[in-house]
Amino acid sequence: MNQPVMVVHGGAWHIPPPLREAHREGCRRAALTGWNVLAAGGAALDAVEAAVRVLEDDPTYDAGRGSHCNLQGEVELDALIMDGRTLELGSVAAVKRVRHPITLARRVMESGEHAFVVGAGAEAWAEALGVPLCDPADLLAPSSAIAGDDWTPPGMRLPADTVGAVALDLAGNLAVGTSTGGTPNKRPGRVGDTPLVGCGAYADNATGAAAATGWGERLMRLVLSKSACDLLAQGEAPQAVAERLIRQLEQRVAGYGGLIIVDRQGRVGLAHNTPHLSFAIVRPGPEVLAGIEFPTAESETHRLPPAY
Repeated sequence: MNQPVMVVHGGAWHIPPPLREAHREGCRRAALTGWNVLAAGGAALDAVEAAVRVLEDDPTYDAGRGSHCNLQGEVELDALIMDGRTLELGSVAAVKRVRHPITLARRVMESGEHAFVVGAGAEAWAEALGVPLCDPADLLAPSSAIAGDDWTPPGMRLPADTVGAVALDLAGNLAVGTSTGGTPNKRPGRVGDTPLVGCGAYADNATGAAAATGWGERLMRLVLSKSACDLLAQGEAPQAVAERLIRQLEQRVAGYGGLIIVDRQGRVGLAHNTPHLSFAIVRPGPEVLAGIEFPTAESETHRLPPAY
């Protein structure tokens, strides 16, 4: 029997001091929620949906209730969920009236009809699938959430609070889920990496599960999450994979972001090249590690403590 693992992230950027504790504690709550599912013998897919829903309900993050407006003052939300056991996935983009896009993505996946739906069509399908709609005003982030220092590069300055979760359950199954409100003041219709399979997330029982966050336009170029799983298949350790890909993100495409990974053995990898990445990890015990950054090693990439 496998040892379950639950990992979540709440976005990679420069988190202003007044928001740091909320980011840390929100990830802790989400990870423990997912962990409770795993500890009771539940499926990894249920755990990641439960964890992401907690983050979507927390206005601290740019997802669900904390989403930022586009240039027309509207919210447009994206999400993806993937089952590492079957490689089935569900994805939604540019939805405006769904409080929990991760649940809609799962319903899309389970329908078996389509894998990726967008906009008004996705909202109509939400009603047909029994996913409640809400007033878009209920999803708007507090204005104080948009903050940054003048010294930070463009890829770090605004919230990149895509949220994500990866899990390994007792049966050895992996799953991943991601959700976002997108870049603040984006052009209407803009879709980043979050709902794109292989970019924002990927899960395969044969290798591992990964979720990315950060500057979506740059993350897409490296198909970051699928690349992580491919490197795991070649025998690389999750932490080495995370560090390697974040270095490539910066060196090859001048991108900023973070990556969380769990492999099929339950080993964890996390790295980021932004000042902060809020995260939480739960292992049997339950032992919880939560924070907004990793200790800095010799390289510029932030690293996970060796015990993890």
